[in-house]
Amino acid sequence: MNIEELRELCLGLPAVTEDIKWENNLVFSVAGKMFCLTGLEPPMQVALKVPEEQFDELTQTGDITQAWHFAKRHWMTVVKESRFSKKEWEFYIRQSYDMVKEKLPKKIRENIERDE
Repeated sequence: MNIEELRELCLGLPAVTEDIKWENNLVFSVAGKMFCLTGLEPPMQVALKVPEEQFDELTQTGDITQAWHFAKRHWMTVVKESRFSKKEWEFYIRQSYDMVKEKLPKKIRENIERDE
Protein backbone atom coordinates (compact mmCIF):
# COMPACT_ATOMS: atom_id res chain seq x y z
CA MET A 1 0.00 0.00 0.00
CA ASN A 2 1.28 3.43 -0.89
CA ILE A 3 -0.32 6.84 -0.81
CA GLU A 4 -1.49 6.66 -4.44
CA GLU A 5 -3.15 3.29 -3.86
CA LEU A 6 -4.80 4.70 -0.73
CA ARG A 7 -6.08 7.68 -2.72
CA GLU A 8 -7.45 5.38 -5.41
CA LEU A 9 -9.31 3.22 -2.87
CA CYS A 10 -10.77 6.16 -0.96
CA LEU A 11 -11.68 8.30 -3.95
CA GLY A 12 -13.34 5.28 -5.57
CA LEU A 13 -16.08 5.43 -2.92
CA PRO A 14 -19.20 7.55 -3.55
CA ALA A 15 -19.18 11.24 -2.57
CA VAL A 16 -15.63 11.18 -1.15
CA THR A 17 -13.51 14.31 -1.05
CA GLU A 18 -9.89 14.77 -0.12
CA ASP A 19 -8.12 17.73 1.38
CA ILE A 20 -5.11 18.69 3.46
CA LYS A 21 -5.68 19.42 7.16
CA TRP A 22 -3.31 20.40 9.91
CA GLU A 23 -0.67 21.31 7.31
CA ASN A 24 0.56 17.79 6.66
CA ASN A 25 -2.35 15.32 6.67
CA LEU A 26 -4.24 13.99 3.68
CA VAL A 27 -7.85 13.54 4.80
CA PHE A 28 -10.66 11.66 3.07
CA SER A 29 -14.23 12.57 3.97
CA VAL A 30 -17.79 11.71 3.06
CA ALA A 31 -20.21 14.65 3.32
CA GLY A 32 -17.55 16.57 5.24
CA LYS A 33 -17.03 13.81 7.84
CA MET A 34 -13.58 12.26 8.00
CA PHE A 35 -13.20 8.49 7.60
CA CYS A 36 -9.51 8.11 6.69
CA LEU A 37 -6.34 10.13 7.06
CA THR A 38 -2.63 9.76 6.56
CA GLY A 39 0.42 11.95 6.90
CA LEU A 40 2.05 13.23 3.74
CA GLU A 41 5.54 12.36 4.97
CA PRO A 42 6.84 8.79 5.13
CA PRO A 43 6.43 6.40 6.72
CA MET A 44 2.78 6.18 5.77
CA GLN A 45 0.49 5.71 8.75
CA VAL A 46 -3.25 5.47 8.15
CA ALA A 47 -6.00 6.24 10.66
CA LEU A 48 -9.38 4.54 10.16
CA LYS A 49 -12.54 4.20 12.19
CA VAL A 50 -13.30 0.66 13.45
CA PRO A 51 -16.06 -0.95 15.49
CA GLU A 52 -15.17 -1.07 19.17
CA GLU A 53 -15.45 -4.87 19.19
CA GLN A 54 -12.62 -5.11 16.59
CA PHE A 55 -10.38 -2.52 18.21
CA ASP A 56 -8.79 -4.71 20.91
CA GLU A 57 -7.99 -7.54 18.54
CA LEU A 58 -6.49 -5.23 15.92
CA THR A 59 -4.33 -3.28 18.35
CA GLN A 60 -2.71 -6.30 20.02
CA THR A 61 0.31 -6.06 17.73
CA GLY A 62 2.67 -3.12 17.35
CA ASP A 63 1.54 -2.66 13.75
CA ILE A 64 -1.74 -1.00 14.78
CA THR A 65 -2.24 1.50 17.60
CA GLN A 66 -4.91 3.77 19.06
CA ALA A 67 -5.18 6.82 16.77
CA TRP A 68 -4.05 9.95 18.59
CA HIS A 69 -6.61 12.71 19.09
CA PHE A 70 -9.53 10.48 18.12
CA ALA A 71 -12.28 8.76 20.08
CA LYS A 72 -10.76 6.02 22.19
CA ARG A 73 -11.31 2.49 20.95
CA HIS A 74 -12.99 3.75 17.77
CA TRP A 75 -10.02 4.87 15.66
CA MET A 76 -6.91 2.86 14.87
CA THR A 77 -3.68 3.87 13.18
CA VAL A 78 -2.02 1.30 10.96
CA VAL A 79 1.66 2.11 11.44
CA LYS A 80 3.04 -0.55 9.12
CA GLU A 81 1.80 -0.41 5.52
CA SER A 82 2.38 -4.12 4.95
CA ARG A 83 0.14 -5.05 7.91
CA PHE A 84 -2.82 -5.66 5.58
CA SER A 85 -3.19 -7.27 2.19
CA LYS A 86 -4.85 -5.19 -0.53
CA LYS A 87 -8.14 -6.99 0.14
CA GLU A 88 -7.88 -6.20 3.87
CA TRP A 89 -7.10 -2.55 3.13
CA GLU A 90 -10.18 -2.40 0.91
CA PHE A 91 -12.28 -3.97 3.70
CA TYR A 92 -11.11 -1.63 6.49
CA ILE A 93 -11.33 1.49 4.35
CA ARG A 94 -14.86 0.59 3.23
CA GLN A 95 -15.85 -0.31 6.78
CA SER A 96 -14.62 3.07 8.07
CA TYR A 97 -16.44 4.85 5.24
CA ASP A 98 -19.67 2.95 5.95
CA MET A 99 -19.48 3.65 9.70
CA VAL A 100 -19.14 7.38 9.08
CA LYS A 101 -21.80 7.39 6.36
CA GLU A 102 -24.26 5.63 8.70
CA LYS A 103 -24.09 8.59 11.11
CA LEU A 104 -24.98 11.14 8.43
CA PRO A 105 -28.47 12.62 8.27
CA LYS A 106 -30.91 10.37 6.40
CA LYS A 107 -31.40 12.75 3.46
CA ILE A 108 -27.65 13.04 2.84
CA ARG A 109 -27.23 9.24 3.10
CA GLU A 110 -30.05 8.70 0.61
CA ASN A 111 -28.44 11.13 -1.86
CA ILE A 112 -25.11 9.31 -1.59
CA GLU A 113 -26.73 5.88 -1.94
CA ARG A 114 -28.65 7.04 -5.01
CA ASP A 115 -25.29 7.81 -6.67
CA GLU A 116 -23.77 4.40 -5.81
